[in-house]
Amino acid sequence: MAKNVLYAQSGGMTSVINATALGVIEAARASDRMGRVLAARDGIIGVLDEALVDVDAEDPDTLAALRHTPGGAFGACRFDIGTPEDSPEQYERLVEVFCAHDIGYFFYNGGGGSMLTAQKVASIGERLGHPVTCIGLPKTIDNDLPMTDNSPGFGSTAKFIATAVREIECDLRSMATTSTKVFVLEVMGRHAGWIAAASALAAQREGDGPHLILFAERAFDRADFIRRVREAVDTHGYCMVVASEGLRCPSGAFFSVEQDSEVYGWEQLGGVAPKLVDIVERELGYKTHWAVPDYMQRAGSHLASATDVEQAYMLGRRAVEMALAGRNAVMPVIRRLGDEPYRWTIDAVDLANVADVEVPVPDTFITDDGYGVTEAGLRYLRPLVRGEAAPPYVDGLPEYARLEMVPVEKKLPPFDIGEPHA
Repeated sequence: MAKNVLYAQSGGMTSVINATALGVIEAARASDRMGRVLAARDGIIGVLDEALVDVDAEDPDTLAALRHTPGGAFGACRFDIGTPEDSPEQYERLVEVFCAHDIGYFFYNGGGGSMLTAQKVASIGERLGHPVTCIGLPKTIDNDLPMTDNSPGFGSTAKFIATAVREIECDLRSMATTSTKVFVLEVMGRHAGWIAAASALAAQREGDGPHLILFAERAFDRADFIRRVREAVDTHGYCMVVASEGLRCPSGAFFSVEQDSEVYGWEQLGGVAPKLVDIVERELGYKTHWAVPDYMQRAGSHLASATDVEQAYMLGRRAVEMALAGRNAVMPVIRRLGDEPYRWTIDAVDLANVADVEVPVPDTFITDDGYGVTEAGLRYLRPLVRGEAAPPYVDGLPEYARLEMVPVEKKLPPFDIGEPHA
């Protein structure tokens, strides 16, 4: 008898995670070796809470619209389960849910931490008497997952940020004589400066911004920063700065932390841009402005990269094919075959090799002065933002999918989820 499929989303969202979901759903429904397709509400929490939804009950046109819908259609979470030794009750509960709903395939869509969760789930099922094929699905705008050419979600965020920088510079250039001379854009990137690096794509000609990129991989040098800002203003009349939220001081501490308290073991970063403009105003007296795109950079599907959407979708489809082929505890990854033209294929790697591993921007992609992107870096980045995949527009605004989220009847008693394990 065909076993049922369970899909779940985790971590921070992207504009293409639902394209991956659609790939899984369509491939699973096309196979006579897979049964019902279910999804968990709010990631692994929904599995523990037995909060499952019936994907097969959704309108087909609504499901198809997931391809261009941002956010997590099924809800996500920032929640790490413990080890089987530390939290055996969580694993027993997972197996109970899998048994109760005849789940034979589990697809977990998230970043490095989520791949660690997927690895744990893959290893425990057989030990507890209900083996489950578990496939991790990559996703993160930070582009810091190992062993893959890029992370689904990054290409669209890169396109959004590069577009924003190019448009902001048009405005800045117009007003610099009598108004703002320094603009700082703070982008996401806790430990890796990939998104900041993508802003370099904005330059159309020599001298265009961003004039200074502040990477998470490079310690902030206050004196040199001031000197470089002054030089840019003297040369161009203005200075466009893009800074990673994970910018660090020479001591290794974060340059700015928005909240002193920690959420699930993570400091809430933020405040880099206003601190930088404060330094500029104090030291140089220039009129400044700053902005933080925040969720906009990861939800802007109106600027989605067609490359990104296609890769995200195909990773979902290939994950199902891998599961049907008997693969377990793996993550499908993108392999680059060529730059011009950009050619790629999909391979698989063991979850053990990618779980909770972060990859920074390599030194070869950062210019010697630490403030720019090399030609090698640009050659890597360019194909990832190519192509348009805009959603349909109704009355001038994009139209996105909103699922019915028909609940599956619960069969088990309630479960105390407990605290997350950071």
